[in-house]
Amino acid sequence: MPDKKLTDELLNELLDAPNIDGYIKEHDFATPSLSDYLKQLLQEKGLERSRVVRMADLNETFGYQIFTGVRHPSRNKVLQIAFAMALTLKETNRALTAAGVSVLNCKDRRDAIIIFCIDRGCSLQKVNEELYRFGEETVSWRLISEPAELPNNDANERGADAMGCLRPAL
Repeated sequence: MPDKKLTDELLNELLDAPNIDGYIKEHDFATPSLSDYLKQLLQEKGLERSRVVRMADLNETFGYQIFTGVRHPSRNKVLQIAFAMALTLKETNRALTAAGVSVLNCKDRRDAIIIFCIDRGCSLQKVNEELYRFGEETVSWRLISEPAELPNNDANERGADAMGCLRPAL
């Protein structure tokens, strides 16, 4: 995948452009679909769709339909998938954008808790516990009582912090 320009670089090009026509012709504004982006992430991270759907606490059929582009998930469903795939904040926001919903905003209390948990490598169960503890709507409709499985990647060896979240990779 070729490197994409940073938003600041694109903004500078836009502001420096003599007219909008040239700028529009030179740039591709296509955004990948959520299903295409999720498939790309599955491949990059070496994850299996069925395992992600299970870890995201999604109905198997509904999860399959999200990954094939048949169904368009809510913001919370995208977040469930993001936690199941152990996505970074950048990857999570790209998935949210591809789904046509708002990205995480650190000025929003609930989103700030979610961002904190993403940064710390928390599981879906842990983010739900933290949201519940602060009186915020949980990401998934129920709190999962059994320990969550961790994605099969280097995160498993990093160990957990006092909150029970994985330590960020160094």
